[in-house]
Amino acid sequence: MTWHLLDEDLRAYATRTLAAPGLWSTEAHLVACGECRERLAAAAATVDLESAIDGGWARLDVALDAPRPGPVERLMITVGVPDHTARLLAATPALRLSWLVAIAVTAALTATVAVFTDPVVFLAVAPLLPLVAVAMSFAPGIDPTHEIAVVTPIRSFRLLLLRCLAVLSATTALSAVASLFIYEYGLRATGWFLPSLALTVLSLLLSPRLGAGPAAVAVGVGWAAVVAATFGDRLVFTVAGQVGVVIVGGIAAVALSRQRGTYDSYHVPNLMRRAS
Repeated sequence: MTWHLLDEDLRAYATRTLAAPGLWSTEAHLVACGECRERLAAAAATVDLESAIDGGWARLDVALDAPRPGPVERLMITVGVPDHTARLLAATPALRLSWLVAIAVTAALTATVAVFTDPVVFLAVAPLLPLVAVAMSFAPGIDPTHEIAVVTPIRSFRLLLLRCLAVLSATTALSAVASLFIYEYGLRATGWFLPSLALTVLSLLLSPRLGAGPAAVAVGVGWAAVVAATFGDRLVFTVAGQVGVVIVGGIAAVALSRQRGTYDSYHVPNLMRRAS
């Protein structure tokens, strides 16, 4: 063989970046030239080593630049929530430490006032805490990650349910601890739990039509009116009243499941209008 391939051509061939017609002549030459095949093997080894080094640096850069998970995100990962879901849920405003502290303080102060006045005060206010938190979880203008959330590869309805479940779990735990202040009220101290679920479902049901914030306000005002109307006999916190709350919540849950597609058709156009 009177001629040999250039080092640049061998390196380009090893990295699969050599274009035709040079590619064709290079392959034809390699078939007949053992010396160039040996040089190609050496070039390929060098390329593999450099690729491994570049890949290592790239992974190191990603690890150094990756945001550190907060306490809420670490807790969700610990209990088995997938990393990507925990990261998405941790961005929920109502799950931030400052908001959780505010909810805890509100529940504690309300329970304290209920001890010195009337336990109904706590039973009436506690269901409103998750209602406010859920409204913050998916409301444009309140949630700073709203635009990111609605374009994630998760259906809006599923994302909403995930966030609501996380928020309800947090607020329910805080309200349960606060209800210990009125332990003398017996089992009636837990009378806030079923209304909180029913009010949340009603708020979700009305959100596509009114918006998350207005829906929460409407449901909250309706709840206050019911409590005020039955304040004398505490009807809503009796067994009959709790059964009625369960029926209302069940009907709202069935209606919510039937309109799940409404959330996708509502939030995406809303995002497009804001972007324009």
